[in-house]
Formats: sequence, C-alpha cells, structure tokens
Amino acid sequence: MSAAIRNKLYDYIRVADDKKLHAFITCWMPKIDKNSGMGQDKNIVKELDSRYEALQSGKEKGVTAEQVVASIDKKRKKRHERQNLCDRRHSWV
Repeated sequence: MSAAIRNKLYDYIRVADDKKLHAFITCWMPKIDKNSGMGQDKNIVKELDSRYEALQSGKEKGVTAEQVVASIDKKRKKRHERQNLCDRRHSWV
C-alpha cells in the first residue's frame, strides 16, 4: 500500500508545475521536517553548513548534476560489461 502511495506522490511531484510544487512544499515540509529530526541534529546542520561554506568559498570544487549522472552511467556500463564477460566465461558450464 505505501509503495503505491509513494509512486503516486513521485509521479505527481515529477510533473507538477512550480506553483503546485510550492504549495505542496509550503503545506507539507513543516510536518516532514518536524518528524524527520534532520533540522534538529546540530552535528548534521554543522556538517552541511561547513560543506556549503567550502563550496561557496571555492575551497571545494563540487560537481554538477550532469557529472554525477555521467559517473553513475559509466559505472553501470562497466558493471554490465563485467557481468556479460562473466556470463560468457561460464556459458560452457
């Protein structure tokens, strides 16, 4: 049941326009934040602030979303190539 709800929510967020997303976030984020405890853990907040400052100051380079996706695609391709090679080696068994 909860998987179906998650899928519906994901689909809604994926296609919603900016106005609807803003309304959704305004309504639900305070409840989500309160329940998640993320904003209450001072160590997490301190770490995130530190990383943000390093990125803004140029101390850390950071990566773009496109670079992350390209890296993931490259690793997936490599893994599939290894799997195919392994399958071919054992096809005689």
